[in-house]
Parts: sequence; C-alpha cells; structure tokens
Amino acid sequence: MSTPRPRFSLVTAVYDVAPYLPDFVASVEAQDFDLGRVEVVVVDDGSNDDSLALLRQWADRSPDLVRVLSQPNAGQGAARNAGLAVATGEWVTFPDPDDALDPDYLSTVDAFLAAHPDAVMVATNRALWNDATGEVTNTHPLRRMFGHDRLADLDLDESTFHGSAPAAFFDLDLLRAHDVSFDVRIRPNFEDGHFCSAYLLRCERPLVGMVGSTRYHYRKRADQSSSLQRSMLDRRRYTDVFEFGYLAVLDEALQRHGRVPRWLQHFLCYEILGYLVAHDVGKVPVLTDDPALESFHRGVARILEHCDLDQVLPRLEFGSRPEHLVALAHGYAGTPWHDARVWIDTFDADQGLARLRYSFTGEPPAELVLNADVPTEPAHAKTRDLTWFGRVLARERILWVPFAPDLRLRVGDRWADLVFTRPTLAETTRVTPRDVRRRTGSPSRQDRQLVARAEPEPRTDEGRKARERAARGSARKKYAGAWVLMDRVDGAGDSGEALFRWLREQRPEVNAWFVLSEDAPDWSQLRRAFGKRVVAHGSLEWRVLMAHCVHLLASHADDEVVRPAAITEFTVPRWRFTFLQHGVIADDLSGWLGDRPIDLFVTSTAGEAASIAGDGSAYPFTTKEVRLAGLPRFDELLEVGRAIGPQERDLVLVAPTWRRWLGPDAVASDFVRQWSAVLADEALAEACRRQGMTVTFRPHPRLTALAARLSLPEHVQVESGPGTADLVARSRVVVTDYSSIAFDAAYIERPVVYFQFDRELALTGAHLGRAGWFDHGRDGFGPVTASAEEAVAAIVKTLEQGSSPVSPYAERMAAAFPHPDDQSCRRVFDAVSALQPPR
Repeated sequence: MSTPRPRFSLVTAVYDVAPYLPDFVASVEAQDFDLGRVEVVVVDDGSNDDSLALLRQWADRSPDLVRVLSQPNAGQGAARNAGLAVATGEWVTFPDPDDALDPDYLSTVDAFLAAHPDAVMVATNRALWNDATGEVTNTHPLRRMFGHDRLADLDLDESTFHGSAPAAFFDLDLLRAHDVSFDVRIRPNFEDGHFCSAYLLRCERPLVGMVGSTRYHYRKRADQSSSLQRSMLDRRRYTDVFEFGYLAVLDEALQRHGRVPRWLQHFLCYEILGYLVAHDVGKVPVLTDDPALESFHRGVARILEHCDLDQVLPRLEFGSRPEHLVALAHGYAGTPWHDARVWIDTFDADQGLARLRYSFTGEPPAELVLNADVPTEPAHAKTRDLTWFGRVLARERILWVPFAPDLRLRVGDRWADLVFTRPTLAETTRVTPRDVRRRTGSPSRQDRQLVARAEPEPRTDEGRKARERAARGSARKKYAGAWVLMDRVDGAGDSGEALFRWLREQRPEVNAWFVLSEDAPDWSQLRRAFGKRVVAHGSLEWRVLMAHCVHLLASHADDEVVRPAAITEFTVPRWRFTFLQHGVIADDLSGWLGDRPIDLFVTSTAGEAASIAGDGSAYPFTTKEVRLAGLPRFDELLEVGRAIGPQERDLVLVAPTWRRWLGPDAVASDFVRQWSAVLADEALAEACRRQGMTVTFRPHPRLTALAARLSLPEHVQVESGPGTADLVARSRVVVTDYSSIAFDAAYIERPVVYFQFDRELALTGAHLGRAGWFDHGRDGFGPVTASAEEAVAAIVKTLEQGSSPVSPYAERMAAAFPHPDDQSCRRVFDAVSALQPPR
C-alpha cells in the first residue's frame, strides 16, 4: 500500500541560526495538527555554527517528520529550491528557521483550504516578535489585510497582495506545472515577493486566502543580524532586486496580460514606498551616495510609468507620509507640478502670523500673498528639499505670513485653496473666514463654546484630580506665567538646568520651575538648592504645573517631554516649546525632529542654523523658529574652561556616543571591541604615564549600564556622573566619534581626535540620522581615524603637540562659533521673552 501524501510540506533554508532553532522546532512540534500528515524538509546552507548538528538531532528524534539536506553555502533561494525539489506535500510553505508558528497554524490553514478548494494560495498574518523583549505584537504594516479570514480574488480586490513565502502556502502541483522557483539572482531581498508574484501571474485566477485567525511569528532580531534588517546597505538592493525582481515581474505581467494587474501595482508601489520610509525613519542604514542609485531611480521611474497612480497611491497607507506619496506621484513625472491646495497648519496669534505650506516639484512657482487685497510679503519663508537616495523628489514651500480672515495666496497662475488639514491625494475641504477666525484666537461666542467642548475628558483618577486642582484659583495664581525647564526626565546637568539656575539668579521675576524624576541622581541636590521649585515628574503637582505652563524649555525633545500623555489626557497644552538642545547638531536629524512642535530652536553655529532654517534644508523650521544663541550650558563650560590652565589639563577624555543598534549582548559587539582596544592600548597607557595624564572613559548616559559590565584596565577611570564641563575643561585631548562633545571641546579650544570605525552605519541611518552639513574631515576639530591603531597614534601625537589645538583645527574652532562668550543664557532668555505667552 502506498504512503499517503502529506497535506503540508514545510521547506526551510537554514544558515547560522543555531540560537533560534529551538524556538522554531518547538513551534512545529507544538502544532495541534496531525504531524503524521506533515513533512519538514530542512536544508542547511553551509552553516558555520551548530545549526546542522541541531537539525540532525531533530531528525534523529523525529525521522518520520524531518528530513535534513546539506549543501555548500549558495544562498537562501538555492537552499529553498533544493528542498522544494524533494517536497511531496499537497501544499508547501517556506518558514524561516528563526521564526515560529502559532500552535493552530497548520490546522487553521487546513480548515480554510477545505472550505475554499478554489484557493491557489493561502497568506497568513505576520505578528512581529521582538527578540529583545519576547513581546509579540500585531503591528505589521499589512495587518489590515487580515481583519477576517476571506478568499480574495485579487483581480477584484485590487489593493490586496501578499509577498511573503514564509507566511504563505502554495499548491505544490501548480508550482511545478508553472515551473515556479526562487530566482537565486534576487538578493538580498524580494526573492519571496518575486516567487509569490510569478506564481500568481501564472495561475488562471489569483484566488488567495487571507487568513488572520492564526499567526506567523516574524522575529525582529535584537542584534539586527537578519539579512533583511541590514539589506539597505547592500548595493544589490538597488540594482539586482530591480532587474531580476521588480522589473522582471513587471515584464512578465505585460507579456502575459498586456497590462500590470492592479494588485501587482499596489505591491510594487508598496515595495518602493518601503525604500522611502526606510530612508526617512533613520532606523536602518541606506545608501545615500553611490552609482547604484542611478539604477534605482531608473527602475522606480519605469515601475511608476506602468501604474495607475491616481488609483493606487491614495490607498497606499502603510507607514507612509504625505510627502512620500507626493514623491511617487510627481517626483518622477519629469514636469513641474504644484499642489493647488495650501495647508494652514498653525497660527502664531501673538505675532499675527499663519504658517502656510504646499508641495511642488521643479522650481518654486511665483507667489502672491494678499490680505484685504493688499500684497503682503512673508515674514519668513523657505524652500524645503525632500531628498531620497541622493535625488530631490519633492519640495515644500513654507511661508509665515500676516493673516486675516480674507487671506489669499496665488501660486503660479491660480488662487490656491486654503485648507486646515494636511493635503493628501484625496480632496480636502476648503476653509472659510469663520474657520480662520476660530483658529486665530478671535472666536465668536459660539466658537468659544466649541473650543471649550474640545477639552479632553480625563480617563484616569489622576487626570480628573489634576483637572480639578488646576482649575482652582490658588493653582492659577501659583503657576501664573510659568516657565518649566527640564533636561531628561531622569537626569539634569544640561542646558535646561543651566538656564534654570541663571533665571533664578538673574531673572527672579520669572516664575521658573524645574522638572525631574524623584529617582534621578540630581534630585536631592537640586531640591536642596531650589526647594519646591523642583517638581517631581509624574506627580500631581507636575500635572497642575503643566496645565498652566506658558513656556516649556528642554534640552531634549522626546515625546515624554513635548507630548506627555499624562498632561494631554486632561488638558490641551498651551505652552510654547523651546528646544534648548543637548549639543550642536552636526548630522541630519530632520527625520526625528521634523515633526516636533518646536516654537524656538536654539542653535550655536552658523552652519548648524543654516542646515535647519536655510533653503534646501529638510527641516520644516524657518528663521522664525531658529535662533543662533548658543547652548545655555556653554556659559558654565566657558567659565570652567577659562579657570583651568594648560598645566592642569590632565585627562585623555574618551567619550563615544551610543548606538541605536546595540542590543542585550552589546558586551560582545564590535562597538565594545573597538573602543576597548583604544582604552586598553599599552602605547596609549605609556604615553599617558610619561605626561602625567589619566585615561578617563565617559560613557553616554544610555551606555552607563553597559560600561559597568566592561572589564577595563586599571589605568582607565570611568566617570558617569552628571555634567561634562569639568571633564572637558580638564582634557588635554577629547576622543570621540560623532558626539557633540567635540563641539564642547572646540568651544573652549581643547584638542580633539575622532574615532569612526563604523561610519558606514552611523552616518547612513542606522543611528538617529544621516550625514549632515558637518563633514568631519573637512570641518572637524581634529584628525579622523578609522581603526583603533590609527586612533591611538593620533591621540599620542596630539598629546606630544601640547595642550592647544594646532592648525588647521585651531582656525576651524575659532571660526565655528559667532558668540564665543558667556552670554548664551541671556540670548536664549531674550528670544523666549520675544515669543510672548500664548493667549
């Protein structure tokens, strides 16, 4: 009697995933489906770790379930093809061996197939599995497609698509009949998407089961070692993926159907959108300057040429922003365009200004602003360039103009429609004079009633208590005109504290308060010095204070600072936010700071100010918001720096910044290896002994816990307390990578050495931003090194040159700061005072 054909074949390609295999194996063995009707074909693709041994152990335990193949390393696609060639099941799927399956995964798919025999493919919902925390969340961008189990005809349900072979099941007989296999040329990504698309294009009808009632657990590795998570730096992502992947399925669709099916248009546009989002988010490194990018842009243009963009883009919501859709709709069209709608996104009633914004491509169109039919010049204006992968694909005009209810703006040869909601590719409602009146602080009685009803209703007891306390006359009196200053929630010692101290000493008439967590190391000291003017973050008193705050000033702009949920729960914040900054911004942080509600943006150098407010900048801020005033903490830094003479400078201060990608196993990371090599270098230790120097390691606050786990030589001392002014002032040389501490050193003329072994990652988006206006080689304050050996040699040479910077670094330091004085606090105070409190 012949052996019954398995219902399912699980084909998985394995390469160096030994730490993750036990989870995968356990999830397969935990299936509530009859494993006698399942075969698992695992193909080891030349692993260097214990993966093959673990697979053979599994096969030994379950010989009727598991079959192990082994081959020299040839890539995931080749390994999957090898497994596909020997698979015997009715349906085949390709789970990755570092992922996992819900216990009812196979039984749910089996039941769906039994109920829908016409299906040619079944797609399952991907849950994101955080490797660092173990948390599993339903947050995949395509989760909306899996709201309920259904059979989708993609020719009718045109915005539905699926491109993940690990989270899909295919009819094995159809795969073989249509000669579908993984194209091994498509690397490092989209081999799944090409496989799924080619399969569906060759089927008579693209009938796909969208099954959301069970989940495929996609692991997001804490160490970011997944090939997909690092693939944006791979040149093939911009060349081979297009030639053999995207464009190949595009051409196949045209050859087979004479057109590109709408579902495939959605899929390809979703893929391109992923590039733009990855570029902006700043969580993964991308290519920004490479010949391969020309091939990328040609490929994108060709794909978009065959897409019905007016139908596809409005339905493409997956993590996109309006500017992404503008770039796809108009950035490759080759003809100038501007939006006929102008967005009034905010008002400054005290200065009588409205901010107007509209998108365009090409050269800026002619503009005419009218108030009461009188031509009016903008008070502030800029052209914002939105650049992706080395090419400006969209631009935005930002105008601060005097406003009146009859404000009009002509853009090009027509009058624009003014709108209060950010324009999308769909229609947006025009505003009326009454809308303008309500937004500008001169509402009618009926308008005031509408505004009053807009106050949020507290959801918690704390919120209800805060609203009741804030409404008392005593609270209004106590916190009238309150200026609230802070640094981090859990730490002080930065520009927020510096300006707070200055205000209490120099401007006691200002009702200034400082906010800090009671658990912070600085809490007791500040509380002793300033009493109850230091308020515990998170407390009821803090909530009441923030309800009356007119100016919020902080050196950081995290959500917990600028958008605290505990405050927005019970009131609408009416403060002006001044971003004091932690350090000078050298990189492009527009992807992070661009959406922050910043009313005053403090800068310290002309280059920094121009990079944020100038034309061509990606930031939405203008000369209205940006002030070249200097960091408040620079006043203390200059005072301390002047007090410490050359003979007292006895530190080699090593102060690297943190890295976003450092995970729980950071002790074994390249970051720790490289910096440990510098700190432990015997040549550096000997040079310091000769000159009476101490090697001092100053970890970034986010690295304090990591520093405590390091095994450092005895000659290295660790300093992790609040504030850095004294350390920088005592330094004979400051050694850093991309940290703004180099600007601190330059401000008081201390020599600098840069150690940038991971520049390719850190300045291409893997950290917080990308390379910006400041080029370390061209503009930096010291030599730039790329290896531990080079760094040590540069440090030793700098020590031998004396305590002062040498040319050309001395000249760069002198030219960097237009205000090298101790008046930064005063300038910031004057700028904040000029804002006027909101009405």
